Amino acid sequence: MSTSLFRLDGRRALVTGASGGLGLHFAETLAAAGAEVVLAARRADKLADEVARLREGGAKAHAVSMDVANAASVEAAVAEAEKLAGGVIDILVNNAGVSGDNFFLKMEEAEWDSVVDTNLKGAYLVARAVGRRMADSKTPGSIINIASVLGLRVGGAVSAYCASKAGLIHLTKAMAFELARNKIRVNAIAPGYIETDFNREFFESEVAQKMIARIPFRRLGVKSELDGPLLLLASEAGSYMSGSVIEVDGAHLCSTL
Repeated sequence: MSTSLFRLDGRRALVTGASGGLGLHFAETLAAAGAEVVLAARRADKLADEVARLREGGAKAHAVSMDVANAASVEAAVAEAEKLAGGVIDILVNNAGVSGDNFFLKMEEAEWDSVVDTNLKGAYLVARAVGRRMADSKTPGSIINIASVLGLRVGGAVSAYCASKAGLIHLTKAMAFELARNKIRVNAIAPGYIETDFNREFFESEVAQKMIARIPFRRLGVKSELDGPLLLLASEAGSYMSGSVIEVDGAHLCSTL
């Protein structure tokens, strides 16, 4: 297989939750493969430095303000993203998400709503806005939902997160089934525990070290280990893949511990 199949030259990508962590890394990876990227977060001004850095490296990059849980905000941001990129977005990475941190019996309705609205409703709203534009313009494309291994198994004190990611995985498959007729592929990546600037301090704690010890690889994943799956699903290298869930978890799901 030619490595050129993984190139994204001439493509336009939108990445949500791109102010840092995995979202920013995904935008960097897509830009390095040749895509024009639009970074989305609640505050576009927080993305200014990252956009400038990407542009200094030769990438075509832009930023938009988006609250993924608000339909009006999503529609306005997607329209602005297309205006900035000069055409229809044909790669979407639905990355925006929150975890919550409370045991089920202590969880208040507002916390549940915050997690599910961001992780599941938000992915639906952004995919709907981008997908409609792809379909209306007869533009083939790829939607990549960032799920989690906790959508396939569970952990303590994150019931809303587990439920939202399980819902996102099933939504991915339902979307793939319906959107195939529009030549829109829909897949998901289910990362295990990946180290980022946001969680590094937590993973140094004693509780987290016990969690890491239960991973068969006995270590956390690093962001770059998601690059291959991301580019596979975004590019023509994955042209016959839709409804797939790629687990990147150091064999975490194989463990019964």
